[in-house]
Amino acid sequence: MNIRGQPGSSTRGLKGGKNIKRRRLIEFTMKGGKSKSDVKNTKLSVTKKPAKPTKKAGKAAKDPNKPKRPPSAFFVFMEEFRETFKKEHPKNKSVAAVGKAAGEKWKSLTDAEKQPYISRAEKRKAEYEKKMKAYNKEQVAEGPKDEEESEKSMSEVNDDEDDEEGSGEEDDDEE
Repeated sequence: MNIRGQPGSSTRGLKGGKNIKRRRLIEFTMKGGKSKSDVKNTKLSVTKKPAKPTKKAGKAAKDPNKPKRPPSAFFVFMEEFRETFKKEHPKNKSVAAVGKAAGEKWKSLTDAEKQPYISRAEKRKAEYEKKMKAYNKEQVAEGPKDEEESEKSMSEVNDDEDDEEGSGEEDDDEE
C-alpha cells in the first residue's frame, strides 16, 4: 500500500506511536522536504535580514504650500451628512458606521437631489485650479530647487535642444 499514492513507499512495519513519526518523515522527504537532520541544522543557524529603511528613498517630500485637491461631490455631501448623523446618533463613535450610512444615503439620492453637492464640488474645483495655476507660476518663477534634475526632465530638455538645432529629416517631411 502506498502512502498518499506515491510509488515505492510502503507502510508495512510502520505501526505504533514511534513509527508514525518515522512514516511522516518518510512522506515529508519523498515530497522533496528536508530530512530530520537537515531540519536540526537549519534551526541552529540564524540568518537575519538587513533592516529595511522606513522611508522610501526615491520619494520626494510634499510641498506644504501646494493647494489641497478639492473634494468630490460625495465628500461635499459627507461634510453635511456627518453633522446630521452625529445629531441623530450622539453615542455612535464609529467612523465606519457613518461612512456606511452616508454611502447608502448617497446611493438612494436622485440626480436632482445630488445636484447641489455636484455644483459645490465644481465651484471648489474651479477655485483649486486657480490656486494651482498661481502655485505653478510661483514654482516656475523660483526655478528648480535641486541642482540635479530627474532623468525624465533631462531627456525632455535634451529633446527640446535637438528640436531647436533641427535635423534635415524633419525639414524634408514638412515640404
